[in-house]
Amino acid sequence: QVQLVESGGGFVQPGGSLRLSCVAPGSIFRSATMAWYRQPSGDQREVVARITSGGMSVIYPDSAQSRFTISRDNAKNTIYLNMNSLKPEDTAIYYCNTITRSLSWGQGTQVTVSS
Repeated sequence: QVQLVESGGGFVQPGGSLRLSCVAPGSIFRSATMAWYRQPSGDQREVVARITSGGMSVIYPDSAQSRFTISRDNAKNTIYLNMNSLKPEDTAIYYCNTITRSLSWGQGTQVTVSS
């Protein structure tokens, strides 16, 4: 079973920052366009950001484009999501996967933004 392992979530106040990490199997990671997704409680999972194997990135929600940054370290089989100026509406479980959602989902990491 291919494992994705997300980490770095937590409880922060509005305006705070977090850095999420996701380790993926090397056999998949090296050539894959990877992505971060999030799923608010009671809502559907949505893509937040993606990054190609060569480092080209896209942030999807308009509200996140000036606040989130996705990056990857191919030597560590890891992608990151830097989130700044967090808002309560960013509260969700955050997951990583390929952009085609081809891998089994990991546990995700909970991000809670609240005062």
